[in-house]
Amino acid sequence: MTVTETTETTGAGADTCAGPPQGNRRPDGADTYTISEVVALTGLTAHTLRWYERIGLMPHIDRSHTGQRRYSNRDLDWLALVGKLRLTGMPVADMVRYAELVRSGDHTYTERFELLRQTREDVLSRIAELQGTLAVLDRKLSFYADAGRALASERT
Repeated sequence: MTVTETTETTGAGADTCAGPPQGNRRPDGADTYTISEVVALTGLTAHTLRWYERIGLMPHIDRSHTGQRRYSNRDLDWLALVGKLRLTGMPVADMVRYAELVRSGDHTYTERFELLRQTREDVLSRIAELQGTLAVLDRKLSFYADAGRALASERT
């Protein structure tokens, strides 16, 4: 694992993933989680976690001597980032591409920047669209509130 990947997936240094750690996490060094514990901590299904690994969205997941997946705090941080990227509406193919770029090292900063910049533009566009929708709803609510008051005053 490169310093870049460690920084991006642990939130160490200046480049944080998705905010402060959440949940009942173990201290680094004692941070070994089973897939069922990760399911409980993240709300993702075991199927989704396995799928993320299969498509290359997750970095290599360590295994116990019996072959069971063992996740770390670093993996939880990465899953938190993936969750945020999902909320942006970023396509899975772009998330996989981003993961590949992170694993490739520092020389991919420009590509990562551009991918995240475009995603940010898409989010801003969606926010503007939702603000317009909210304005329409507010006007309709105001109309019905006024109409309701008018009907109530006619009855009294």
